[in-house]
Amino acid sequence: MRRVQRIGLVAISILCAQRLFALDIIPCPLLVEEKTGVFDLGRSAGILYSVNCRQEAAFLHDILEKEYHLSVPVRTSGAGGSIVCTVDGALIGRMGKEGYDLTVSPNKVQVRAASSAGVFYAIQTLRQLITDGHSVPCCHIFDKPRFAWRSFMLDEGRYFKGEQVVKQLLDQMALLKMNVFHWHLTDDQGWRIEIKKYPLLTTIGSKRDSTQQGVWPSGWGSTVYDGVPHEGYYTQQQIKALVRYAAERHITVVPEIEMPGHASAAIAAYPFLGADNKPIRVPVKFGVQYNVFNVADPKVLRFIGDVLDEVMTLFPSKVIHIGGDEVRYDQWKSSSQVQAYIKEHGLTSPADLQVSFTNNMSHLLESKHRRMMGWNEILGSKVHDFNQEAGAREKLSRSAIIHFWVGDTSLITSAAEAGYDIVNSLNDYTYLDYDDKSISLEKAYSFEPIPASLPARDTARILGLGCQMWGEWIPTVERMNERVYPRLAAYAETGWTSKRNKDYKRWLAGLPALEVRWNSQGIRFTAEK
Repeated sequence: MRRVQRIGLVAISILCAQRLFALDIIPCPLLVEEKTGVFDLGRSAGILYSVNCRQEAAFLHDILEKEYHLSVPVRTSGAGGSIVCTVDGALIGRMGKEGYDLTVSPNKVQVRAASSAGVFYAIQTLRQLITDGHSVPCCHIFDKPRFAWRSFMLDEGRYFKGEQVVKQLLDQMALLKMNVFHWHLTDDQGWRIEIKKYPLLTTIGSKRDSTQQGVWPSGWGSTVYDGVPHEGYYTQQQIKALVRYAAERHITVVPEIEMPGHASAAIAAYPFLGADNKPIRVPVKFGVQYNVFNVADPKVLRFIGDVLDEVMTLFPSKVIHIGGDEVRYDQWKSSSQVQAYIKEHGLTSPADLQVSFTNNMSHLLESKHRRMMGWNEILGSKVHDFNQEAGAREKLSRSAIIHFWVGDTSLITSAAEAGYDIVNSLNDYTYLDYDDKSISLEKAYSFEPIPASLPARDTARILGLGCQMWGEWIPTVERMNERVYPRLAAYAETGWTSKRNKDYKRWLAGLPALEVRWNSQGIRFTAEK
């Protein structure tokens, strides 16, 4: 493979990018028909919109002005316009909620969709079609996504990044038609969300006095620490603003609040939460910790309920992610209170206790008209060697969404056959903290969310996929961008484009136009092709 170094490139205007029409729309549309002629945006009479897509018309106006210095007025339905955006609910059977029909002729751009989301995605396609700053090649495009769940996860529990970084990521997700921002806000090394009832979560839990240093994958064994304090969290006001920003881009923000493991930062703030009931510090070392919530204590369950109540006031998402991964059972086995609880409730093992606790969280969220999601450990299957017990006998609530990341893919098949909905994020293909020698561009692009072994009758259980930017070894935005780009575009195409239309060489041919755009926005990265 050849090394392509892009660090330090002079930002090149996207207006001057060379185009390969129909090859460089990422993700690739379902159907594209090229026609002769061009539409000149510079001569457009205006953007005409129907009542249900005013926000999208305003977005297009702002993008044309910001990126191309074109002032195209937004007009009401009673006035003329040469860019026409129409929402027609009767089209939902043909297009679904996110599909669209885009027709470009020399005199008009016509967008039709069943919802405002479809109009928004048509606009993202239109952005990628623009050549020389104002021309749009004539064409007809009919498009809709393969999967309903197309997510990117940012882990800020390890390193806090801040509002501007999140906004830039949301902007790039929107361009690529990704629709779920999975926000990993709590972990052992940091608590990043303000909870007003428990202020110590941020005054104590958001800070650590040093950090283990290293790179993936050798960093896990590192004995080097930087001795530099790290801190940061989002106020509720900031979170509300970012959720609104995402919603304007048709992105749902799904918060992840880790439980019952990966809970050290919370336990450092409130020691009564821990199964050991002892004071600890926010860990400075990465990797799986021993500290877990004491789920046998009613006070701890009240704490979790209170936290989730505040979380639900901030995030309108119907799905709340509770983590549930990598729970070490050592403290539960040594706690007399936990052992008494296990016996009292007729449970047979710590694995059963975790499933029982997870079911309680699922029922709690259901009572608030929400739905629980968790990493695939919540099923109770044994997937880690650090716990010696066999899998759980308890059965997980059927309403839970399984976020698959580790173990044999037969676990996906069995879960789907049992009636669970699944988001596939198999780590060997979708973990962005892995370097590009472990997950090359081609490997990332090749990821298939539906296992070959899954019967056709169960394929609808695969809601989609996620790609995950875990944060242990990305202390800076620059390091993060090195990992995210351009692989993000590969996962975006896997989530949107029909399987028959996927073509790695065609996708590679379209990538330079995106790279020029990223460069113009200060996004630098190194990639192997």
